[in-house]
Amino acid sequence: MTRLDVAPEASEGPIACDGPRALVVEAREVPLGGVRGMEVHRTLPHRGLPMVAAWCFLDRFGPQETTMRVEPHPHIGLQTVTWPIIGEVRHRDAVGSDVVVRPGALNLMTSGAGIAHSEYSLGEGPVALDALQLWVALPESRRHGAPAFERHEDLPVLDLGEGADAVVVMGELGDVSSPATVHTPIVGAELRLPAGVPVRLPLRPEWEYALYGMTGTTDVETGMDAVDADAERRAEPLSITGHGSASVDDSRLLYLGRGRDHVDLLSLEGARVFLLGGEPFEADIVMWWNFVGRAHDEIVEAREAWEARAPRFGQVVDHGPERIPAPPLPAVRLTPRRRRGVT
Repeated sequence: MTRLDVAPEASEGPIACDGPRALVVEAREVPLGGVRGMEVHRTLPHRGLPMVAAWCFLDRFGPQETTMRVEPHPHIGLQTVTWPIIGEVRHRDAVGSDVVVRPGALNLMTSGAGIAHSEYSLGEGPVALDALQLWVALPESRRHGAPAFERHEDLPVLDLGEGADAVVVMGELGDVSSPATVHTPIVGAELRLPAGVPVRLPLRPEWEYALYGMTGTTDVETGMDAVDADAERRAEPLSITGHGSASVDDSRLLYLGRGRDHVDLLSLEGARVFLLGGEPFEADIVMWWNFVGRAHDEIVEAREAWEARAPRFGQVVDHGPERIPAPPLPAVRLTPRRRRGVT
């Protein structure tokens, strides 16, 4: 998925990751641009929460009936994690991959110094689609390397008891590790919660975490009143504060911070929740369009290379000259996303 909103987000007042938190972030609709007819909802990055560990981007496209046609576009400095919920999408890239993305299978593309890819729904007409696409920022040790693609259809599952479990998509949860290649300590996992079953989810106190609602509603015991990340701009604050609890539902993210060894969950009707977490990332990042770097000049160089059709990004298999042009850069220098304060 290519980023469709490219204005730099405000950086004032993002939350620090130095202890437990209960920050609720609502998804926002982003401009549709070249993906006409598609509903795209973005949760990360947010002005109050630029990242969760190395996770720096979270989009959801769906649920909807639509025709997806995302032409070749570039990436640097990140991994794309595509996790379908409903429907199938054809992925093609510049390292020769041509695969159909289906629910239950992880499709992981590592850009390194540069890669291009495209995403099409199958068939000519609208189809049912719903999927998450996330980006993982690459550390200094990997971000200048070669591009790669991998696919994992048999992912390990952590038993959470009484029919609840977690598909470990990326990294590790409890004593279960995904076979997917990671370059920084993280976890990405789909939690499957049966109706009415209390679940205790094991966490690592030195890591930070967030829970994202996929389907259903899940109550989360946070031990503190929840804070609405966008309360100041709402005419009426969202009703999320409880006695040490909060809820996550469709496209809502609850940031839990650090310092927890577990969190207790309960869904009365059953739910699916995506867990994001990991070690706080090693550096502040500069993120613009589809690029993750460390400085303004890196982004400028990557944009110019894409516009010049430089070999850095390769040629997407089975595509001709069609591609998504880079948008103009803003009139100001891009600055890193920093966490400056504690809410």
